[in-house]
Amino acid sequence: MWHQGRPEGRARSWRTLLPAPSSRAESVGAARRAVRVTVAAVAGFYPAVDLLDRPVFALYALFIPVAFGVMSPLPGSGRRRSGTVLRAVPAAAALITLGTYLAAATWSATLGMLVVGFTLVLAASIGPRVTGVVPALQLCYILACFPPYAPGTLPDRLAGLAVGATLTILCEWLLLPEPEQPSYRGRVADALECAAHAAHGLLQGGADGRETAERLRAAGRELRFSRTAAGVRPTGAGARERALAQAGYATRRFLDLLAALAPLLRAPADLPSAMLLSGLAAACADEAAALRGTRPAPGPERVEEMITQYAAVRGVPPDLREDPHPLLRRQSTLLAAAVSAVTVSAAVSLATGRRRSMPGLPLEQFWYAGASTPRLWWVRIAGHLTPRSVVFQNAVRTATGLALARLVAGSLDLSHGFWVLLGMLTLGRTTAGATWSAVRSATAGTLVGSLAAGALLVSAGDMTEVYAALLVPTMLVAFWVGPVGGPAWGQGLFTLVVSTAFAQIAPVTWQLAEARIVDVLTGSVIGLVCGVLAWPAGARGEMRRSAAALFHATAPLIRVTVERAATGHSAPTTRADAAAALRRTRRYWRIAHASYAQLRTEPPPRHAPEDGPDWLAALNFSSRVLVGAYWLPWSQGTAWPSDAASWAREATDEVVASTLRAAQFPADGVTVRLAPLPPGVLTRIPAPSVSHLVDVEVWLHALASDLTTAVGAGSRVEGGFW
Repeated sequence: MWHQGRPEGRARSWRTLLPAPSSRAESVGAARRAVRVTVAAVAGFYPAVDLLDRPVFALYALFIPVAFGVMSPLPGSGRRRSGTVLRAVPAAAALITLGTYLAAATWSATLGMLVVGFTLVLAASIGPRVTGVVPALQLCYILACFPPYAPGTLPDRLAGLAVGATLTILCEWLLLPEPEQPSYRGRVADALECAAHAAHGLLQGGADGRETAERLRAAGRELRFSRTAAGVRPTGAGARERALAQAGYATRRFLDLLAALAPLLRAPADLPSAMLLSGLAAACADEAAALRGTRPAPGPERVEEMITQYAAVRGVPPDLREDPHPLLRRQSTLLAAAVSAVTVSAAVSLATGRRRSMPGLPLEQFWYAGASTPRLWWVRIAGHLTPRSVVFQNAVRTATGLALARLVAGSLDLSHGFWVLLGMLTLGRTTAGATWSAVRSATAGTLVGSLAAGALLVSAGDMTEVYAALLVPTMLVAFWVGPVGGPAWGQGLFTLVVSTAFAQIAPVTWQLAEARIVDVLTGSVIGLVCGVLAWPAGARGEMRRSAAALFHATAPLIRVTVERAATGHSAPTTRADAAAALRRTRRYWRIAHASYAQLRTEPPPRHAPEDGPDWLAALNFSSRVLVGAYWLPWSQGTAWPSDAASWAREATDEVVASTLRAAQFPADGVTVRLAPLPPGVLTRIPAPSVSHLVDVEVWLHALASDLTTAVGAGSRVEGGFW
């Protein structure tokens, strides 16, 4: 019933040091960012050095814009970026203060780095804004926790933070600001308008079913987060962002259902279906208008009422002479579309702030409605406090690497030791292979950049005017080419930037370039060791485990759902089993989604099989199970005849057994054998139970289809009709 419808290669030659090809938009964006960061950095740096002679002030005024502008992927438009930096300033000040006092000893600074690193990475799961500023906040602690231990310089450090952050905010807002990006709300509204037009076309009977189906599927694909800019994805933990994301999921499912129906419903075969389809078209238009802010959100009550009316009258007309089974299947799929429309309506109401609760709808589906934002933050973080979460793994890997880097730099008394941590922070990846690739490129780039910096320091000597003249063009080129060109260009050009900057703060020699090489190599080795020892496979291995755990969690939920549907009532023990299964499925669904989100950011294995597991299909399978668990027991009639109930239990046993077999990744294919309904059973069951029986049949067949798609090669459904 319920339907849903740039790899990194191995470095082989000197050509890998060349900038990677990039789109014009990416290059232009990097150039604009380079201008903003350079202006913000030098506007605070030059006065602090030349007029005030405050080297500590100058250092922080220089690096704060670099931290927030280059090392932190701030999402959104210029105004949104400015607001993100402004909100991060108190946390940055606290971390600078903490690092200043913990720098009294290597052990205290190391322990502080461990706690700060873990906390910040774990807190990044709250949403994209926090994720964006985490590297900058880590850098604030790194800068402050290194010797000399000088609490008396704290006012200068905080003053540098204030000046640097203020200039960053002004430049992000006023100087070549990032343009506004198409919002996810707008995308969902576009998709709902497409659904409304398609439904009207099907009602009029003049639309081409196959063309309409393709248009609907294309509109659904545009709602995927992979096709949405990072700054506008509703991935935050707040209620409105959760609701908007849920509206996107439900809209995609609704569009897929209409696409499946489009070739069959040029002219609806029965009047109740035509009335329901017309009502759904009007509801879609109203919800699109609500997302655009032109009218209030209508809420789900109207669609629920339409479903109630449709469920009461749908069925087989008395004068139907053909096989009623295809008609019942179409009605079941249309009802599933209406159920998805209820979720869309409720989610749109929450996303637009019109309501804070959803009485009458399943609590599990909108559990976040009415909850406070701090509680939702804690729920998000607490869900990742398990070694099976890639967020937890990343936090442990990053915190351990940074703490180890701080311990090594402090114990060996490395000159400019914060470069060790900076190297580990910027070159660490979530897989050992990706870390090794970045380290190789960065090592070559640092070597070349250090040679160039050493030549500059030897030739220019103590002529600070030369360094002052070179700083601006060097920063412009470094912050433009570095992010586009990759680790080699980034590390090489950044070496020139720090050399020209430090030469103006204090007298330096060519040994500064030597220290840069040693520090970056040390940080790279530490990052590589952590990448090899701490979950070296990244999200690939965890995706396999989390998908298996998700399949194991959904299996009992499938059984409980069908049992409730077949018996026509819900015993207290069944309700308790269903609640426990729902909690487990939702928990592992969140963990699997986090694994999949990280998996998309990692380079694929060199010899990945083309017919391997489809992890997105595995997530869609669990989503379909959850939707069925919410809505299948809704339409209850009398208990089914014994042969129909026996068929339902046997079909459920087959799907559950196949689900457990599929959890044994890698699997050599899964075959799901679903027997047809008993002969003549549809004529022996009164309405609405006959329609409800077909609802279960369609749902189980759809689950079987999703399951075989998720497992991959060698999988098939025997006896299916999708």
